[in-house]
Amino acid sequence: MTTNKQHKFIRTEKVIGHDNLKKLSNKSVLILGCGGVGGYVIESLARSNIGTLILVDYDDIEVSNINRQIIALNSNIGKSKVDAFEERIKDINSDCKILKVKEFINIDNLQELFKFKIDYLVDACDTVSTKKAIIKECLKRKIDFISCMGTGNKLDPSKLEIVDIRKTTNDPLARIIRKYVKDENIKEKVIVLSSRELPIKTGERTPGSTAFVPSAAGLLIGSYIVRNFIDK
Repeated sequence: MTTNKQHKFIRTEKVIGHDNLKKLSNKSVLILGCGGVGGYVIESLARSNIGTLILVDYDDIEVSNINRQIIALNSNIGKSKVDAFEERIKDINSDCKILKVKEFINIDNLQELFKFKIDYLVDACDTVSTKKAIIKECLKRKIDFISCMGTGNKLDPSKLEIVDIRKTTNDPLARIIRKYVKDENIKEKVIVLSSRELPIKTGERTPGSTAFVPSAAGLLIGSYIVRNFIDK
């Protein structure tokens, strides 16, 4: 890749420079959960010349995903999310290496994720016990990570922020993780994506969602990871 020829990342190279663009091509990011948030993380990293993406998700695409998930189209309902993303990423950047784990990850099989080389791990899953275990395991292994808190029942993407878990507010999921971090006497920073917006009360157990908040959350995470790689 040279700076004097047109290539797919020429506009990115103008912003970050040739050396940083090359640096990104040598990075590996694992995304746990390829839904509303995780999907936009994947999209942004694929379009930023990240060299390897490890996609972890057990689910197939459903009709109810169409309102917020970039991978969800009428034409691929019923298709595995990780398979659909592999096709999409290869159409964006054929040089990107795709590794797929089509499993539901929980505390019993969590160690399977760490057989890969991981430069950054994105937790965009919905299972609280898995989130807790990911935090502890990444801290133990000294793997950089970011955990996404709740984006359901929210409308305003401008209230999203990336902060240490101890600085979160108005986020029911973050409250649970905050307590866990305190109870476990974790001293290290635990970086999360959270929203200061109060959740909208719907009266239903299953949260609602919009096109705006999960997508913005995913793009913020993607930007944070790229900047982290460049700064290092």
